[in-house]
Amino acid sequence: MDFNTGHGYLLIGGLILVGAGLLILSLIVNLHVAHSVRDDVRHREKLLEYYRNIFSQLGVILIGIGVSLFIFFFQQNYQDQRKRETELQQVLAKLAARVARGAPVIETLGEFDEVLDEGGAYVGPEHGGSNAAISAKGPELAKQVEKILLVERDIDLRDFDILNLSRDLEATFVVNELDPKLWFNIVRDESEIKYATTQIALDYKDLQDTIGGEAVEAAVANPEKERKIKQEVLDIFYDADLLRLRSRQFLGRACWLFSKGRGFVTLPPADAIEADARSQQEWIDRSKPMLTQSKSGSSDCFKLLRYGQAH
Repeated sequence: MDFNTGHGYLLIGGLILVGAGLLILSLIVNLHVAHSVRDDVRHREKLLEYYRNIFSQLGVILIGIGVSLFIFFFQQNYQDQRKRETELQQVLAKLAARVARGAPVIETLGEFDEVLDEGGAYVGPEHGGSNAAISAKGPELAKQVEKILLVERDIDLRDFDILNLSRDLEATFVVNELDPKLWFNIVRDESEIKYATTQIALDYKDLQDTIGGEAVEAAVANPEKERKIKQEVLDIFYDADLLRLRSRQFLGRACWLFSKGRGFVTLPPADAIEADARSQQEWIDRSKPMLTQSKSGSSDCFKLLRYGQAH
C-alpha cells in the first residue's frame, strides 16, 4: 500500500465513508422496522431486522478497519520519519568527515600545481596549452623531471581514497532523492580520481624505466631518450591535472552540499561546480564565487581547495 502517493489515504477515507454510509442506512432500515412493528407485519419486520443488523455490523467493521489502518499508518510514518532523520544525521556526519579528512589530502596537490602551472595556468595540449610545463626541452626538461620525481616522493596517492562519498550514500534513502545528475557526477569524479591515481603510478614507473640508471641530465642529452622522456612527462601531467581537477571538484561539491545542512538532499546541481571545464583554471574561476560564499565550519569552501596558497 503506497501512502506516499495518496492511495493509502483514499483507501482509509473510502472505508470510513462506506462504513458511515452503512450505519446511516441501518438507521433508515430501523425506521422501517418500527413501522413494521406498528403495522404488525411480522415477516417484513424480521427481514428488515436482518438487513439492519448486516448493515450496522458491516459499517462498524469497515470503520474499525479504517481507523486501525490510520493508526498503523500514523505509527509507521512516524517511525519512517525518525529513521529518515537518523540516516540524514549520519550522512551529514560522514559528509563532514569526508570534507575534513579530504582537505589535507587536497593540500598536497599544491606540489603538482607548482610544476603544472609553471609559466601560466596549465591547459592540456589538446586544448592548445603551451605553458612551460608543456614546452620545456633540454636542460629545462631535466629540471622539470627532477621536480616531478620529488613530487612522487612527497605525495601518497593512496590518500586520495578518502575522496569517496558514494559509499556513504548508496545504502541510504539519500541516493533515491538526490538529483540524478548530481549523483552521476559524484560517482564520475570518484571513478576518475581512482583512474588518475592508478595511471600516475604507472606513468612514474614508465618515466623511471625510460631514464634507466642514468642521471636525468645525461638521459635528456640523448635526443631519442629526450623524446621518450618528454612523452612520459606529458602523460604524468595529463593524469596529474585530471587528479587535481576532479579532487578539487569533488571536495568543493562535498563542502557546498554540507554547507546546505539537511536541505542538501533536494538541491539541484550547481552549474558553477558541475559544468565541464577545459582546464582546472577555468573551473576555479567559475566556481570560486559560489564556493567562497559557502561555509564549512570557520572556513569557506574555496579555501579548503588550497589553490594558489603558499605551501
